[in-house]
This record gives sequence, structure tokens and C-alpha cells, in this order.
Amino acid sequence: MTHTLSVWLVLIAAFIAANLPFVNERWFAVVPRRAPKKTLWMRVGELVVLYFLVGALGLALEQRAGQIAPQGWEFYATTGALFLTLAFPGFVYRYLYRHRG
Repeated sequence: MTHTLSVWLVLIAAFIAANLPFVNERWFAVVPRRAPKKTLWMRVGELVVLYFLVGALGLALEQRAGQIAPQGWEFYATTGALFLTLAFPGFVYRYLYRHRG
């Protein structure tokens, strides 16, 4: 797998994972819930877990390609902000878009 393909794979996975908590009522789109609605805080918690899962995917792809570069707090602040930016369409769909019915 080329480096370019790895980068695109992580970006697409991040976009899908960032929007996943907002487009369904299941845990991680797999496990059904007993209560009908998830609260905003449940969705944020799910978003944090998915951030770390996508980060693990990126780490695995980087390790497979060669030596892992050291990351400081700046890296995590930037990737966290990017992940929240990628989650914006799902947030708009869930909380700002007026659903009919």
C-alpha cells in the first residue's frame, strides 16, 4: 500500500467515524440501545472513542510503512480539531437540520 493510499484511507475512515455517532441511534452503529434516543454527551463520548480508533488505524498504517514519528501535544490538538471539523456535517444533520414528520 502506498503512502498516499494510506493517508486517504485514514481521512475517509475519520470522516465516516466522525459522523457515525450523529446519524444513528445505535452504539458505534452496531449495538442496539434500549432507550430510543442518545443524548449529546453520549454522542460526544462515542466520538472520543472513535477518534482513538481512527488514531490506532493511522498508527498501524504508519508502523507498517516504517518508523513511527514521535508526536507531541500539538499533533493531538490538531488531529482532534480536524476530527471535530469532520464531524460537523453529522452534527448539522442531527441538531440543526429541520426533520419532517
